[in-house]
Amino acid sequence: MPVRILLLAVFATLAWPIQADAQIYAWRDAGGTLVLSDRRLDSGAVTYAVPDAPQFRSTRPATSSVVRERFEPLVQEHAARHSLRPDLVRAVIQVESGFNPGATSPKGAMGLMQLMPDTARELGVRNPYDPADNIRGGTAYLRQLLDRYDGNEELALAAYNAGSTAVDRYDRQVPPYRETQDYVRKVGSADAGAGTGPATAKRIIYKTLEIIDGEPVIRYSTERPASGAYQIVEP
Repeated sequence: MPVRILLLAVFATLAWPIQADAQIYAWRDAGGTLVLSDRRLDSGAVTYAVPDAPQFRSTRPATSSVVRERFEPLVQEHAARHSLRPDLVRAVIQVESGFNPGATSPKGAMGLMQLMPDTARELGVRNPYDPADNIRGGTAYLRQLLDRYDGNEELALAAYNAGSTAVDRYDRQVPPYRETQDYVRKVGSADAGAGTGPATAKRIIYKTLEIIDGEPVIRYSTERPASGAYQIVEP
């Protein structure tokens, strides 16, 4: 009976006269719950065209057990490797994919941290749907953007969403795109909701460059190097 009611609600929604073009994707998750979204987050989703419908986005928060048991070790490992706050990485994953490793956006972004195909290739990500590979690449990309914008998380997040070209075009400010501004706000809210968001004191991160086998290797540490040149960045 609840399934029938949900389906009736879906078709009633499809028939309701509203204001902009959109599509609704419907599928059942592992627990058998019917999920509706304006994004194809599951390869088996059934698509319903909704003429003149407004666009709404809703992501079911991942349970703490899912985060802890499946993805938390990866978040901790790669956040530490790139001197990122784990809360920031979790917030990006939550907003990007709702912790769905099989998520694919209409624009082609893939996996937990929603890497675009070109970005994934540049980062050496072979399987964007593999959580370890995806988080490794996504955190490396986030670190690159933080370095580019001198540790400014808002600009790094704006570039993660809209591209660094867009941020630079607007004089290194968050572009006036509603989607990008909403994205920065949502990640900030999810990050702050973890209790250790941007309001907490920032740590000093030391960035050093080493040449190993003729190749430059960038390293980050919270401990000041005993010798050699270094650069101070903020996570």
